[in-house]
Amino acid sequence: MKTEDKKIAVIGIGGVGGYVAGMLAKAYPQVTMVARGARAESIREKGLVLHSDYKGEIVAKPERVVPVREMGQQDYIFICVKNYSLAEVCESIRDMVTEDTVIIPVMNGVDPGEKIRALIKKGTVVDSLIYTVAFANSDFSISQQDTFTWLCIGIKDANEKQQEKVREVAEILKGADIDYRDEGDIQVEIWRKYILNCAFNVMTAFYDNTIGELRKDPVKAEQYERLVWEAASVGRAKGVALTDEHINEVIHKFRHVHADNATSSLQRDFRIRKKETELETFSGYIVQEAKRLGVDIPLSEKMYEGLKEMAEKF
Repeated sequence: MKTEDKKIAVIGIGGVGGYVAGMLAKAYPQVTMVARGARAESIREKGLVLHSDYKGEIVAKPERVVPVREMGQQDYIFICVKNYSLAEVCESIRDMVTEDTVIIPVMNGVDPGEKIRALIKKGTVVDSLIYTVAFANSDFSISQQDTFTWLCIGIKDANEKQQEKVREVAEILKGADIDYRDEGDIQVEIWRKYILNCAFNVMTAFYDNTIGELRKDPVKAEQYERLVWEAASVGRAKGVALTDEHINEVIHKFRHVHADNATSSLQRDFRIRKKETELETFSGYIVQEAKRLGVDIPLSEKMYEGLKEMAEKF
């Protein structure tokens, strides 16, 4: 089957999912965007509007815009939802997935692929992560900021069939002009981003500070670095091949690369007192795994408990 004949769906048309869906729908005729309510109506009427610093102004018209239970069987399914919605999504699509279906979670955290494999038990899950600055606007358009957006894709210790599925996903991304890297040890790449977020999201939310404000305070800056090292110690205890160079690169980005006005998704959710957040993804998971593995991460535990107390008041 030619690539252009394959059915592709994107579930979750927020910042990340909107970018992925817009680029795919611009390139391929059989793209389904899974959305509901006013967002779905807007996409049906106007198309998905993507304002991209990197790729320009794009208006993409998908073949279909439907609720998840009306998605139907697809060849490729990109799941771009918040972690707390993943189990519900898997329940909704389980009967639509065949052994030939390829599922690509483009999500935060280190274990969405594991969760999908356990919940669906069919098809092939190609693990991925994305580096981008993207968000949904009030008019349901998507903004992507800065001159980069790229994915890492792969399956750790992939067999021959799985390697072929990774190549197919790479072909789809290339055809849609989505930058990507096919990584041999995808778990290292996932954890490199995760240890960044264990500090970035947690610290900005805990203090409600921008990155610039954290950088300027010596005590907070030192805490940021401790959170990075604590998260990395858990990854290493799990057997992930994180090097000192990987860890120091994350700290270098904090010290010298991230914009002064940078905020995090967790911080923004806490500011609006959102009931559902990814606190468990960015903080709870690392604390629980540390306890399971006997790793001491006192600052991570302290900030997790503090953020839980804040969230209970919402």
